[in-house]
Amino acid sequence: MSNDIRRNMALFPIGIVMKLTDLTARQIRYYEQHELVIPARTAGNQRLYSFNDVERLLEIKDLIEKGVNIAGIKQVLLPVSKDSEDATIITEQTEVKRKELTDSQLHKMLKQQLLGGGKRPGQVSLIQGELSRFFPK
Repeated sequence: MSNDIRRNMALFPIGIVMKLTDLTARQIRYYEQHELVIPARTAGNQRLYSFNDVERLLEIKDLIEKGVNIAGIKQVLLPVSKDSEDATIITEQTEVKRKELTDSQLHKMLKQQLLGGGKRPGQVSLIQGELSRFFPK
């Protein structure tokens, strides 16, 4: 499975995303309403977020803390569409894979994303500083 597909795979329910980002469910839904993140939905309509979604939410949080309003954030971070390359995907194959993942495997994947850096060589992931607190040094 390629790294892009893995980063876009729907893995995290909103409760986990809330813990990882320190955002409330209301804030996360608000950003979804403004099409800044578009999580995948299960058959039961549960939101599932990808690594890319978590990273994007942390970018939004950082911009908010710097005083940028939602209109400014939309200028900096273009809205995501369901057809875009960064959209969170949920297919039959990824759904089966997600259900097979244990908590320890998911923890390991998250740690690999943190230690692996950003999407491009030499780029440090924005979530590295935020999420590193969940992993002992």
